[in-house]
Amino acid sequence: MTQPLLLITGASRGIGEATAFKAAQVGWHVIINYKQSRDAAFALQQRIVSIGGRADCIQADVSSSEAVRAMFTKIEAEFGRLSGLVNNAGILEQQMPFTDTDLDRWQRVFNTNVIGTMLCSKEAYKHMSPKHGGNGGAIVNVSSLASVTGSPFEYVDYATSKGAIDTFTKGFAKEVASEGIRVNAVRPGFIDTDMHASGGEPDRLNRLAPSIPMQRGGTAEEVANAIIWLLSDEASYTSGTFLDVAGGR
Repeated sequence: MTQPLLLITGASRGIGEATAFKAAQVGWHVIINYKQSRDAAFALQQRIVSIGGRADCIQADVSSSEAVRAMFTKIEAEFGRLSGLVNNAGILEQQMPFTDTDLDRWQRVFNTNVIGTMLCSKEAYKHMSPKHGGNGGAIVNVSSLASVTGSPFEYVDYATSKGAIDTFTKGFAKEVASEGIRVNAVRPGFIDTDMHASGGEPDRLNRLAPSIPMQRGGTAEEVANAIIWLLSDEASYTSGTFLDVAGGR
């Protein structure tokens, strides 16, 4: 029996890595997309193979329309049509007040977080739509609770990009629902990944834990559990919605 095919963007670390491993455990053939972290991506592939799963790696910068088209063409030619897509690739920059940021930074954040999600979703539609010979599918966008809170004094540009993801999720879900394609989003809160170090504060979770109702940060695996559920048939009547994985925030 052919395994359903799932592409996870930015899958070499953090939430993407945890989702890829869990997806393989429940029977998906996982395509691990990475931009620069080749060694981490292939190490994850080997971890999946070691438990009897199937995974392959493809390098692509999701902010590039040419790279995204080439990636999807390669996937179809070598592995077949996708049944699932997790738009996980995302970046943030050094934490600072919005008024200290500039246009170049905003464009970098939006090109990956928003444009990348939209480019991949458009190409995935061609794999999934019955109008193009597909059999439907599921798309999960990784947003953030920052889209609700605004992340003042730290990451307003990042939060704004995730707000755009929320709007895109809602609109695209309504456009493709009649074709058997479900589009949802998870909104992680403060999750224990190395993204905090990328923003300049590796111990950010310890500082913020008292403000979280559960008094702790979440794990990448806890977010992965939510993503896997949204991809599954158990969520067959769920589309255009948001699942907050944020410890009660």
